[in-house]
Amino acid sequence: MRTITLGASQLKVPAVAVGCMRINALSPKEAETFVQTAMEQGAHFFDHADIYGGGECEEIFADAIHMNSDVRERILLQSKCGIRPGSFDFSKEHILSSVDGILQRLRTDYLDVLLLHRPDTLVEPEEVAEAFDQLERSGKVRHFGVSNQNPMQIQLLQKYVKKPLVANQLQFSITNTTMIDSGLNVNMENEAAVNRDGSVLDFCRLHDITIQPWSPFQYGFFEGVFLGSDKFPELNARIDEVAQRYNVSSTAMAIAWILRHPAGMQPVVGTTNLERLKDCCEAADITITREEWYDIYRAAGNILP
Repeated sequence: MRTITLGASQLKVPAVAVGCMRINALSPKEAETFVQTAMEQGAHFFDHADIYGGGECEEIFADAIHMNSDVRERILLQSKCGIRPGSFDFSKEHILSSVDGILQRLRTDYLDVLLLHRPDTLVEPEEVAEAFDQLERSGKVRHFGVSNQNPMQIQLLQKYVKKPLVANQLQFSITNTTMIDSGLNVNMENEAAVNRDGSVLDFCRLHDITIQPWSPFQYGFFEGVFLGSDKFPELNARIDEVAQRYNVSSTAMAIAWILRHPAGMQPVVGTTNLERLKDCCEAADITITREEWYDIYRAAGNILP
């Protein structure tokens, strides 16, 4: 699989990341096969979070991949922290304890990337910076980023955090395109012109922050998958049409559409279906045309000004 550079770091990562949120739905043998399949496809960047399965997903992954020092050298691990039951917590104490728990469950000495999960409005950025400094000095975390944050929230953190934040994990799919819509409808009197995220797409591009789209097949907020849905007949017809030109599946085309954007995004695919996982990985080698990209965008119900 082709690689991209993660943010302003020197870290080369696969163009497609493997999300492990649903790995606890698999049997031990199925989980092992899932991880092996990802590795065979060159998708050796695995995304976790301490809340996935209450931490169980990280433990299952470590068992499935038979974690040891040799295995660890061949993979990249990212995890997230900051969500607690009923609240968010970016305190130094919570970040440090969360990372210790993550490392223990993954049976590793370090994370390649740590992301702060959803924004904590009570954040004290100086504390975050202290936590990050301590984690880097101890060798427990090599790179840092955020998830679901807007430009001003990132700038507030970056004022104190020494290392550049390399990633921002955001919801994005063919049917969830708000970060694109407002930029296409500047100065227009329509719903699409509403800037809901502070121009986060342009901000991340300007500051070399890799956007990691999550739920790349979902519409709404986990309302369902748009592929094959009778709610999106025109979109599915267009995706299928373009997919046939490239002799790939609609799954691959949905990911190829994201990868076509010059922002250099790294979609996080959460499927545990082996064939769909292979299709997602195949998308890294597909480059659709500008016309095909806009055709699919419009077929999702988006109107160009």
